[in-house]
Amino acid sequence: MSQVDWRWEHSIYEISLHHHWVGTLFSDIEQASIPLMIVITGLLWFLSRPGDNRKWKLACGSAYASAALAYVVAFVIHHTWVRPRPYVTHHIAHPWSNATDASFPSDHSTVSFAIAFAVVLFDPIAGAVFLVIAAIIAVGRLFIGAHYPGDVAAGLAIGALAAIVIVRLLRPFVRWVVSYVERVTDPLVARVYPKRPVT
Repeated sequence: MSQVDWRWEHSIYEISLHHHWVGTLFSDIEQASIPLMIVITGLLWFLSRPGDNRKWKLACGSAYASAALAYVVAFVIHHTWVRPRPYVTHHIAHPWSNATDASFPSDHSTVSFAIAFAVVLFDPIAGAVFLVIAAIIAVGRLFIGAHYPGDVAAGLAIGALAAIVIVRLLRPFVRWVVSYVERVTDPLVARVYPKRPVT
């Protein structure tokens, strides 16, 4: 399986080596990818009008919690099975990545898919947008030579599982955390929302 993984990664990375702009493009995307996911996830919080339905607050909180859980799982796997990066094992040129930590699973993929699947479980349409962003991030990890396809696929699986655990099993805990955080944010957000018309 590892040889198949390498052949797929090598064929993908060859595109970047022959078309330098592709690797550079994905490298630029990668640098902003996780901060972007964190910011747009945080913006979900403010879609819920203070005092109304908490759907988007729960989506935001669940996405952050899913990302944290997924990262912990990936961290444990990193220290259980240290799989070297493709360019370390196969001594290929790697102008867009020089990390030397474990390759399996991809942290970028794990965290971004955890966020995306958590949002999907609250709203499929909004979640689809997050999934597209997560997919771009994951594919980018291949084009810059940072991971094997199996690393990215594992990140997707871990992210999805973490989202299910948080949203389906730990929703009461997330709801409890949200109830405390909104005590701070609601008075501030209420100033931005237009007042309801008096009927």
